[in-house]
Amino acid sequence: MPVVVVESPAKAKTINKYLGPDYTVLASYGHVRDLPAKDGSVDTDHDFDMTWEVAPESKKHVKAIADALAEDGELILATDPDREGEAISWHLQEALTKRKSIKKDTPVSRVVFNAITKTAVTEAMKNPRKVDMELVEAYLARRALDYLVGFNLSPVLWRKLPGAKSAGRVQSVALRLVVEREMEIEAFRPQEYWSVKAIFVTPRGQDFEARMTVHGGKKLDRFDLGDATAAELAVNAAVTRSFQIASVEAKPGTRNPAPPFMTSTLQQEASRKFGFGAKQTMSAAQRLYEAGHITYMRTDGIDMAPEAVMAARDAIKAVYGENYLPNSPRMYKNKAKNAQEAHECIRPTDLAASTDKLRISDADQRKLYDLIYKRTIASQMAAAKLERTTVEIESADKQVGFRATGQRIVFEGFLKIYVEGRDDVTDDDEGILPQIMQGEPAEFAAATKLSEDYAKAGAKSDDVIDDAPAASGLQSNGHAILADKAVLGLQHHTQPPPRYTEATLVKRMEELGIGRPSTYASILDRIQDRGYVQKDRNRLIPEDKGRLVTAFLANYFSRYVEYDYTASLEEELDDITAGERDWKEVLARFWRDFSAALSETSELRITDVLEKINEILEPHLFPAKPDGSDPRLCPNCGEGRLSMRTARSGGAFIGCSNYPNCRYTRPFGPPTDDTAPTSGIPPEGKMLGEDQGDPIWLHDGRFGPYVQRGEVSEENKKPPRQSVPKDWPIDTLDLEKALMLLNLPREVGPHPEDGVMIWASIGRYGPFLRHSEDPAKGGKTANLPEVDDVFTIGMNRAVEELAKKPTRGGRGQTAKPLKELGDHPENGGPVNVMEGRYGPYVKWDKINATIPKGIDPQAITMEEAVALVTARAAKSGKKPAKKKAAPRKKAATKKPTAAKG
Repeated sequence: MPVVVVESPAKAKTINKYLGPDYTVLASYGHVRDLPAKDGSVDTDHDFDMTWEVAPESKKHVKAIADALAEDGELILATDPDREGEAISWHLQEALTKRKSIKKDTPVSRVVFNAITKTAVTEAMKNPRKVDMELVEAYLARRALDYLVGFNLSPVLWRKLPGAKSAGRVQSVALRLVVEREMEIEAFRPQEYWSVKAIFVTPRGQDFEARMTVHGGKKLDRFDLGDATAAELAVNAAVTRSFQIASVEAKPGTRNPAPPFMTSTLQQEASRKFGFGAKQTMSAAQRLYEAGHITYMRTDGIDMAPEAVMAARDAIKAVYGENYLPNSPRMYKNKAKNAQEAHECIRPTDLAASTDKLRISDADQRKLYDLIYKRTIASQMAAAKLERTTVEIESADKQVGFRATGQRIVFEGFLKIYVEGRDDVTDDDEGILPQIMQGEPAEFAAATKLSEDYAKAGAKSDDVIDDAPAASGLQSNGHAILADKAVLGLQHHTQPPPRYTEATLVKRMEELGIGRPSTYASILDRIQDRGYVQKDRNRLIPEDKGRLVTAFLANYFSRYVEYDYTASLEEELDDITAGERDWKEVLARFWRDFSAALSETSELRITDVLEKINEILEPHLFPAKPDGSDPRLCPNCGEGRLSMRTARSGGAFIGCSNYPNCRYTRPFGPPTDDTAPTSGIPPEGKMLGEDQGDPIWLHDGRFGPYVQRGEVSEENKKPPRQSVPKDWPIDTLDLEKALMLLNLPREVGPHPEDGVMIWASIGRYGPFLRHSEDPAKGGKTANLPEVDDVFTIGMNRAVEELAKKPTRGGRGQTAKPLKELGDHPENGGPVNVMEGRYGPYVKWDKINATIPKGIDPQAITMEEAVALVTARAAKSGKKPAKKKAAPRKKAATKKPTAAKG
C-alpha cells in the first residue's frame, strides 16, 4: 500500500482517518535536512553547491519512512501547499534516494490540499503531480541567501561589536524599522495647541457635542489656538453670543465588509482583539488546520473557492435572512504576486460549523476560529447602510461657529456579526446625533454637563486664571478652561508616532514588500530572542544591542538593510518561483556585491567601529545642551570626553575617556542627569576609615559600587573586595558596614548533625547559606530572602533553610506539582505540570518539556502535555525508562495503518 508522508503527527492522524487502511500515513516532523552550521555549506566557488545533512532528531523519522517504503513500494508526498512544504517533499525524496530506498522504478508523486477535509484529501489523491522544482529552487535561493548573510555577517558582528549575537537577512531590516521608529519618538518635540468644544441643547431637551471651527469670522486650523490665552479668548467669545442651527446635512453612506483573512491580517486582528503575538496566532492556527477546521494558514491570498462562497451565502440566508445577503457574491482580488504561491484565504472548511457547534476545547484555538468564522461570513454579507450627518452652528454675527458630526446605522448588514479592529482609536470618532432642525436655536447646556471632561483634564473648581476678567467666570488649571456654561477649552500636544506592535510591524513589512506570510512569525520571534527588541505592553522597544547592531549595519552594510533593496530581492525570489529567473544567477549577483562589502570591513578596528557608532548615535546619546556647551564633556572630571563603550557582557554604557582616573559612567541612552556621576562616588574613590592599619575604600566599578581593604600595589594586586548590595544606599555606607561586608563569609557555626561549618555570604545571585568545609565552593547552598539575614541569621533558622533545599544529585523534598494530569495514556507513569526556574514545564519520566508562553499551565490537557513530551523526547534523543508491562494475551499480528510518530 502507498506510503503517504505529511509534516506532523496530528496531521497524519487526521489524514489517516480519511484515507483508511489502504494507506500508511507517516510524519516527517517538519524539515528532515538542513545546511550544516559550518563554513562551506554553500560553496560560493563551485556554483553555490549546497551540502545537506539529515538532522540527528530526524534520522529515525527518515528511517521509519524508508522501512515502510521497503514494504509498500510507492511514495506520496503530501506536505503543506507552499514553498516550504514543497522543499520538505524535495528533501525527503533526495534523502530517501540517497539511502537507496527510492529506486528507479519506485513511483513518487506529490499531492497538495488547501484543507484537511475528506473531500479535499480524496480529491488531491486523484490529482498527483511531480515535485515543483521552480518552488524548490525559490526555496534553495532563499535558504542560500539566509546562510550566506547569517554565516558571514554574524562573525563580523562578533569581532567588531562585542555583545552582538547574529544578523539575519530579513530580521535585520525588521529590527531597523523598530529602531528607527524609536529614534523618531525620541527626536519628536511636542507642539501645544488648544481646542474648544461645547455641549448644546435642542428645543426638545436633547444635548449633543460640537467643536469650534470658526473664531473671529475665520476658519480655525489645528494650531490657530496655540496657547491658553488664545483658548480663553475663544471660550469667552462663545459664551457671550447666542447660536442657531445654520444647516443640517445628512448624506447616506455605505460601509463594505473587510475581505477574508490572509496570514498578515489574521495576525494583526488577533493582536488587536486578543493581544496575541504572531507566534501564538500561528501556533493556534496550525492546530486548527491540522484538525481540519480551517484552510491552510500561510497564505497571501484573499480569494475564496466558489463552493465556499456559496456555502457562506447559504449560512447567511439561513441564520440572518435574505436582507443580509447581497444580490451577487462578493469577489476579492488575490494580492499574491505568484499564482503558484497563491492559496485561498484563511477560512473555515465547513461554513455551517459555527464555534459553538465545533466545541473546541483550547481557549486560543476557540477564539481564533470564532474570529476566522465571523470574518469569513461577514465578508459575504450585505454592506452596512449609514446616515452621516453634519450640523453647522453659527452665532448671529457669524463670528463664531461650531460643527457637530455623527452617524446612525440605518441597516446593520455585516456589522451585525463583525467589526474590524483598528490599531489607533482617535478622539474624532463620530457618535450618534439626536434630531436637529435647521433654523432652530441652539442653547448651551449647563456647565455641569462638562464637569467629567473638566475633571479628566485635571482642573479644579477653584483654579481661576489670574488675569481673567472677573466677570468672565472662567476657571482653569493651565490644561483646561471651563466657562459657566458647557463650553470647554482643552490643551493638547501633538503626539509622536506610536511604537510598533507585532501586528503593526507585520503590516508595515507587508506594505514595504519585506518578508512573506511564512516568515513573519519567525522574524518577530528571532529579534526578541536575540535580545535586540523587548515587548512591553504589546509594544516593541529596541534594546541597546538592537540599536548598536542597526547602527553598525546601516553604516557598514547599508545596502543590505535598505527597505527598497530587500523588497526588490524578495521580488527576484518570487520571480524564481514563477520560473522567470535563474536562482543561481540571483545568488551570484548578490554574492559578488556582498562579499566585497565583507572585505571592506576586514581591517576595521573595534575602536574605529565604536567611534563611528558614537557619531551615528550622537543625537540620541549626547543631545545638544540649552547653554550650547559640549554635550560630550564629562560632568564629573570636566576634562574627559564621553563616548559609548561596550562591556564583555555585551551591554553598552557611556563612560569617560579619562578612565581609570575618572570612573564616571551612565546607562546607554540620553542623559537624565548631566551634573553628577551615577553613583555619587568620586573618581578616586572615597576613604571610609582605617582598620588594623589598612585604609577601607569605597569605589565605583564596572559592575557597581564595592568596598576594598588597602591599596592596589605590586605586592597586593588583588586586595580584598566586596560588592555593596543594591538595596544599601551609598550615602549611608560607613566604616562599620564596610567591615561587615569585607568580613564575609560569616561563620554561622558547625551543623549540629555532622559538625560541618555553615557559612553566610552574598554572592552573584544574592544572599545565601553554604554548608561546606570550604566557604568558597562545594556543599549544599540555600538562598536567603534578605541581605540583612547574612549578618543576623542563627543556627536554628540556618538548619531549617538548608533543610528546605535538596542537595544537588541527592534526595530532598520533592517539588509539589502545579497540576497532576494522571498516568501517560500509552506508556504509563505520572504526567505532571511543574513550576521550574525558567517557567512551567511538563514532567514525565526523565523528560521535561517546557510549556510555551501564552499557554496557561493550569489549563493544559493530557493530550497537549503528551504532545509536548513527545516533541521534546524526539528533539533531545532521550529515551524513557522501560515500563513493566502487565501480561497480556497474544494477538494476531496486523500491519499498522494508523498515523505513526
